[in-house]
Amino acid sequence: MSHLHAIDYAVLVVFFLITLFIGWRTMRKAGQSSSEFFLSGRSTPWWLLGFSLVATTFSADTPNLVTDIVRQNGVAGNWVWWAFLPTGLTTVFIYAKLWRKLGVTTDIEFYETRYSGKSGAFVRGFRTLYLGLLVNTLIMASVTLAIIKIFGVMLGLSQFATILIAGSVTVIFTTVGGFSAVLWADFVLFLVAMAGSIAAAIVAVRLPEVGGLSSLLSTPEVASKLSFLPDFSDKSAVITLLVVPLAVQWWSAWYPGAEPGGGSYTAQRMLAAKSPAHAVGATLFFNVCHYAVRPWPWILVALASIIVFPNLESLQGTFPNIPADKIGHDMAYPAMMTKLPAGIFGIVVASLFAAYMSTIATHLNLGSSYMVNDFYKRFVNKDASEKQQVSLGRLWTVVLMVIACVMALFLENALGAFQILLSIGAGTGLLFLLRWFWWRINAYSEIAAMCFAFPIACYFQLWHKNLCLHYMSADAFDASWLSNPSIQLVVSVAITTVGWLLVTYLTPPDDKETLRAFVRRTRAGGPGWKKVYDDAATDGVELEGANDVWPVPYGVLCSVVGCVAIYAALFGVGALLYGESAFGLLLIAGAVVASIILFAAWRKMEKLSPDDAI
Repeated sequence: MSHLHAIDYAVLVVFFLITLFIGWRTMRKAGQSSSEFFLSGRSTPWWLLGFSLVATTFSADTPNLVTDIVRQNGVAGNWVWWAFLPTGLTTVFIYAKLWRKLGVTTDIEFYETRYSGKSGAFVRGFRTLYLGLLVNTLIMASVTLAIIKIFGVMLGLSQFATILIAGSVTVIFTTVGGFSAVLWADFVLFLVAMAGSIAAAIVAVRLPEVGGLSSLLSTPEVASKLSFLPDFSDKSAVITLLVVPLAVQWWSAWYPGAEPGGGSYTAQRMLAAKSPAHAVGATLFFNVCHYAVRPWPWILVALASIIVFPNLESLQGTFPNIPADKIGHDMAYPAMMTKLPAGIFGIVVASLFAAYMSTIATHLNLGSSYMVNDFYKRFVNKDASEKQQVSLGRLWTVVLMVIACVMALFLENALGAFQILLSIGAGTGLLFLLRWFWWRINAYSEIAAMCFAFPIACYFQLWHKNLCLHYMSADAFDASWLSNPSIQLVVSVAITTVGWLLVTYLTPPDDKETLRAFVRRTRAGGPGWKKVYDDAATDGVELEGANDVWPVPYGVLCSVVGCVAIYAALFGVGALLYGESAFGLLLIAGAVVASIILFAAWRKMEKLSPDDAI
């Protein structure tokens, strides 16, 4: 803790006092019911939900991940996550209202609302354990790994001391305050985290070793990494960093927080909104901030780190107390933070802990909602009282934190965890998009998608390289087309998609009553539900929404125009930072024009789509 000065301690004390006050203020309300503990009573306005979403994705491992990407693949490497913008905007303009109208407690509850019989119950139970215990804790472990590296570098704490301090504070806060505490803390935590990242970028660029922004950008090692797009003379880089993410990844791969059609903590916020309109506003606010506002402070620090810590050896030599298996390019971000002066150092430490706390608190509350609502109440005790559900939710909060901390000790870097999660979800995305608009998809489709995607991911992530090297040289393996992670993604998507489509046609559809009940709740329409409406009319059953104008084409238009606006803003800011004023202003102007068109199309869509608030 030798880097901390009196003013840094003062900043941290104020930060923790604010956090404790939020937890104390929300404690009584959180204990009133499971709806309050997990969804804040479904009465939250769009702006608070939007800030919460931005804060949640502003996790401690995100700047580490961006630094890892920039140091290895340049600024253009960020297309691996920038490419998820179309996913986010289709959620905004197509799926947000559907989720809110559905009115479930968790996104896992969707399965028995959409699918019938034992197969629907099986998928709900399996996804509860798969997402609640495996994926959710893996995400928390990745974030915990990041805070281990951050505090190890910045404060000299051991990994066990970091886990004890950070984990204990977060789990107590979340257990006491529930979802309301998470939301209000996220509002404060985002402001702190954003201020810290901007301050860190300014100081990093002004370091004597860096010499200012113009000197940074003119350094050869940095200049080669500045392009927004990959080098088009390098076909492999173009395919890996641009073509596959934009053409395949965004719609085909499931990734927490960027699920096609929405899911996990994104769905939780949509379900907690005051109305469908507030769900749309929250997700739109999030996507604008996530892609157009936040990236550049992280990118500037990553670029500056190339000068200060040019390789892994320099990082290891500067921080010999960090275990060798934890040394990676992602460690360069916290390493840069050790260069900050007193006061700003405290703000950045608080901001990084805020980022950690926000993400972990969200996933703890989300995971406990899965284990209580979708496992305990559904399969163990259907008559569980509200008090029992809240108490069990608090218990699961603690259990999930312990599991995540143990898993964190076995991870090595943030990028590796990102790639594992991305590969596990390859091929499932199209199903998540279509299940809202095609009646024929059933629970067996979901089961098949998981059964194909998971073993394929395990093969490529765990066994493929060793198996190939057994039969060929290392150079031959590197030159092999199937050694490229993007090609592996495409192969996984193709096999998984064909597999679940075949299973869909080979298995019986869901019963009529389940499909009709789903339509009544969501007013789902379009050609994919025509048969359900026609069958209902034949049977003399009236389904509202049969004559509604299908708003999805307008939703697609809004999504496309929104992508243009946000990407133009993102690269416009980048061009201005690069000193390319004319190009930057042109892009900003394009973002403004696209935004005007977007809001015009959005208003038209709103007139076609009734806002049936629940």
